[in-house]
Amino acid sequence: MDVRALEKEELGRFLANLQEKPYRANQVFHWVQARAVQSWQQMTNLSVTLREKLAANFNLVPLKLMKEQVSRDGTRKYLWELADGELIESVLLFHEGDYTRKRTTLCLSTQVGCPMGCGFCATGKLGFKRNLTAGEIVSQVLDLSTQFKINNLVYMGMGEPLLNLPDVLKSIKLLNHKEGQNIGIRRITISTCGLVPQIEQLALSGLDFVLAISLHAPNNELRNQIMPVNRQYPIEELIRACRDYIAKTGQRITFEYALIKDFNDSLQSAKELAQLLQGIKANINIIPINSINQGLYRRPSAQVVRRFVSFLQEKGLAVVIREEKGSDIAGACGQLAGR
Repeated sequence: MDVRALEKEELGRFLANLQEKPYRANQVFHWVQARAVQSWQQMTNLSVTLREKLAANFNLVPLKLMKEQVSRDGTRKYLWELADGELIESVLLFHEGDYTRKRTTLCLSTQVGCPMGCGFCATGKLGFKRNLTAGEIVSQVLDLSTQFKINNLVYMGMGEPLLNLPDVLKSIKLLNHKEGQNIGIRRITISTCGLVPQIEQLALSGLDFVLAISLHAPNNELRNQIMPVNRQYPIEELIRACRDYIAKTGQRITFEYALIKDFNDSLQSAKELAQLLQGIKANINIIPINSINQGLYRRPSAQVVRRFVSFLQEKGLAVVIREEKGSDIAGACGQLAGR
C-alpha cells in the first residue's frame, strides 16, 4: 500500500489497526506529505520499532528520475520511471525570470499515454497504457518539493485527467491539505478535452479548483477534425455543461485555444468563437501551436495571432496569449511524449 496515496484519516485508521496512537497519523502524514521524505529512516522522531512496522505494512517508493532537461528559458522537464517501468513526464515552469520569485507551476501527468487521440498532441500519439495512482500523481510534486517551492499545479501533462477522476481528486485533496504541501485550491487547475459527464461530476465535487477546457475550435466541423472526443460530446453539449458548471460553482472557466495556421486562425473563426463564448464567465488562453515531430499543424504568424486576439478583446472577452515555455526541450503544451 502506497503511503503517499493515503489521506490523513485513512492513515489514522490503518495505524489504529496496528495499535498505534492517533497522534502517530499526524507525525507520519507530516513526514510523507509536508517533508516529502523518501525513506522511513528519515522519520527521525519515530522509534525504530515503529519505522520497521511502517516499512512492513506500507510502501514508500519515490519516482525514479530518468532524465532532467533544462530549457533556455529555465523550464525544467522531468522524465520519471514508475515502479512497473512505465514512463511519464512533468514540467516545472518558472515565472518572471529566476528561481527565487514567488510563482512556480508544475504541470502534472495523470495517465501513462492518453486515449483521446487529439491530432496536434504528441501524448495522444502514444496511445493509452494506464491511469496513474493518486500516489504517483502526488509523487511528481513531492519528489521536486525539496528543491523547489511549488505553489501552482496544472493537471495538463500526459493524459486526460477526467478519465482518472477518483485518483485526480484524491491527489488534489492531498496536495491542498494544510498539513501537507498546502497548495491553494485556486492555484490548482484541471484541464479536460471536454468530457461532459465528468464536468457535471466536478460541479458537485465541492472543490474550488480552476477548470480549463481544451476547446481549440469554434465549431463542430473543425473540432471533429482534431479532437475525436467532439464526436461524442459536441460543442453544444460541452458549452451547456460549462454554463451549468459556472451556475453551480460560481467559478470562472478557462478555455484553451491552440491557434493553428490556416485551420482555426481566421477572423471568421474568431467571430464564431466570440459568439460561442459570449456571456460565459470565462478566461480565454490563446496558445500559438507548439510543433511536434513532422506534425501537420503549424503556428500562425505573430501578426495573425495579434489580429485574432484583438478581435476577441474588442468583443469584450478576457483573452491572453499564453507565454511559450520549454518548447526547445519538447516540454511545451502538446509536446510531451515520454522521452
